[in-house]
Amino acid sequence: MKIETILEQLNRIFLDSAPIIYYVESNPNYFLIIDEVFNYIESHSIAVITSPITLAECLILPTRQKNLSGQQQFINILTSQDTINFVDINSEIALIAADIRVRYNLKLPDALQIATAIHSNCDAFLTNDLQLKKVSELSILVISELTL
Repeated sequence: MKIETILEQLNRIFLDSAPIIYYVESNPNYFLIIDEVFNYIESHSIAVITSPITLAECLILPTRQKNLSGQQQFINILTSQDTINFVDINSEIALIAADIRVRYNLKLPDALQIATAIHSNCDAFLTNDLQLKKVSELSILVISELTL
């Protein structure tokens, strides 16, 4: 799927952990695609949504490595950018997550991520988790399936 064609149809996108990690770490397999996504989002004012789960998952490796500057980099990207809306999980999202978890047999963190995207009226969910493609409530964009 050509990324620009997909992005042209979006107003709000949820960023799962993988795209953020790939971008910060300049992942050789996915950086060009992610860079294109982020450039398009910024230049076309697409609203970006993320959650505390994304932040927690992004912080695992720098925390394990006791890399305080790496931790701060993720915190700054996800909580201090005007272009990213950091949505806290609340009881409404928890209710949606329970339903998503039951219907699709997802792990709770994934269900919470999807529920946050649905609750935030996202058009799409950017991830690299193929398992999430079974969710039908919003468009699931899998990075490994995107092309420039």
